[in-house]
Amino acid sequence: MAFSAFASTPAAAGPVVRRRSWIALVLLLPGILYLLLFFITPLISLVFTSFQQPVINGDIGQYSAGFQWSNYTDSVVQYLPLILRAFGYALLATLLALVISYPLAYFIGVKVRGFPLVQSLLLTLVIAPFFISFLLRTLAWKQIMSDEGPIVVGLKALSIFPSDGHITGTPFAVIFGLTYNFIPFMTLPLYATLERLDVRFIEAGNDLYASPFTTFRKITVPLSLPGIVSGTLLTFIPAAGDYINASGDFLGSAQTSMVGNAIESNFLVTQNYPVAAALSIVLMAVILIIVGFYVRRAGTEDLI
Repeated sequence: MAFSAFASTPAAAGPVVRRRSWIALVLLLPGILYLLLFFITPLISLVFTSFQQPVINGDIGQYSAGFQWSNYTDSVVQYLPLILRAFGYALLATLLALVISYPLAYFIGVKVRGFPLVQSLLLTLVIAPFFISFLLRTLAWKQIMSDEGPIVVGLKALSIFPSDGHITGTPFAVIFGLTYNFIPFMTLPLYATLERLDVRFIEAGNDLYASPFTTFRKITVPLSLPGIVSGTLLTFIPAAGDYINASGDFLGSAQTSMVGNAIESNFLVTQNYPVAAALSIVLMAVILIIVGFYVRRAGTEDLI
């Protein structure tokens, strides 16, 4: 009897496992359909568009299906300076955001951990810019940094700034705008990691007569590495494709244009859809390669 009861257990468990698998599939179905409809389908369409060729004697913006690989080579050769500039600006903005956000996240997550009201207030101040449109925030900084704005007027009055100098339209203004707009993307992942940090490890480092810098370098930074990686990815990826801050209508100029501005111009102005699509695919591929290498080097492969 014992043998028969033992032997019947897998048969009884079989339908239960299958039923649970069907329930899991049903629960996952809306998310799968959403990804297919709003991510996979547009991506496939973008790939096909990147290989299109102009219609002979057709109007502007008319293209037919084809396999014109030169769209990729021509776009990369033509816009290589903008691609390099985009990644350079994004890298600088990410590093600046990390330098600003880490002390802020450490203070909120560790130093005021015992004061939930203060924590909530500081987190609200970090998130508050999201309540205002991205465009309005950038336009506000354009007014502040304009030649008639308080910063330039004040610096000129103190003879610190040249009389014919400008802030808007310079790389400084673009990098500043990227840093400012994406600081919350850096601060929140860092806070989420540092808030769970076991301060007993820091106390142990102090008890072993380690200097504050050594404790920070050997204990705090390694334990907060997942937050650093998440924050840098959430900042670098959108910053590399940004076209608002570098636009001449906002903080940038023609000399500070990034690859996002080239994609926008080819899509909306010149209607050169294949080149715009090819640039989008190139940007996506390069970001994936950089992200994969960075995450693997950081030893946090579980984040991807």
